[in-house]
Amino acid sequence: MSDTPFENQPAGYVPPKVWTPKPAHGHAFASINSAVSGARFEKELPVGKHPLQLYSQGTPNGQKITILLEELLVAGHAGAEYDAWLINVFEGDQFGSGFVGINPNSKIPALVDRSMDPAISIFESGSILVYLAEKFGAFLPTDLRARTKTFNWLMWQMGAAPFVGGGLGHFFAYAPFKIEYAIDRYAMETKRQLHVLDTHLASHEYLAGDEYTIADMAVWPWYPTSLFTVYGTHEFLAVEDYRHLMRWQKSIAARPAVARGRVVNRINGKPGECLRERHSAADFDSLT
Repeated sequence: MSDTPFENQPAGYVPPKVWTPKPAHGHAFASINSAVSGARFEKELPVGKHPLQLYSQGTPNGQKITILLEELLVAGHAGAEYDAWLINVFEGDQFGSGFVGINPNSKIPALVDRSMDPAISIFESGSILVYLAEKFGAFLPTDLRARTKTFNWLMWQMGAAPFVGGGLGHFFAYAPFKIEYAIDRYAMETKRQLHVLDTHLASHEYLAGDEYTIADMAVWPWYPTSLFTVYGTHEFLAVEDYRHLMRWQKSIAARPAVARGRVVNRINGKPGECLRERHSAADFDSLT
């Protein structure tokens, strides 16, 4: 930050001693952002017929869970049948009392397992992935070494993604005007992360080694998929140059469960790529 106010943006800006919220500033989430948590209106959550009730949106974080659920079903885990209800974060659905009741952080995704008595609520995408993998005994190795590698990459994604979404994605795609310094800063870090993945995948089929795990499901919707579909930065970042990452990305994308999971609860996309709600496998027939 410059010490000279006229060099700041906007010109003359000096941070106050105590920050206070300002009126909506025109970016994509301006009307729903707030410095306080909690419910803003009363609204119960719908409940379907399956034990697993997912409340989400088909963002990169939401796709992680639907991909895993579809993979579990392909693997023969009938208990992984689920209802997926749309929580439209652009319209503020995440601040309804029912959703806040299962996730006080008001972020998607959130899952309720009603097969338990009492029902268990799980929030944070990484926590949901681990919960489901352990519940069904799939996509999380039991061998300590392989399990640790899986957690290494899962936690890497959880810590790294904010630089891509809240950082580069926000300033490149959503901010009301372009700030060169901010875009350059987050582009640098995103490129570094892409290089981390590309270097690792040059000698590994999957992130944890030879086995497809929840780590791959967590990373795939973000790197480089979100850079293609959500933020439109694939050319800006020369993503195609990371050939080992692209090999991995294409191999994951070719999995039928991934093709289904990535469209659930999506509201923006090409025709045939958005399934607002999912209550049975037959719902995917509407896409064709």
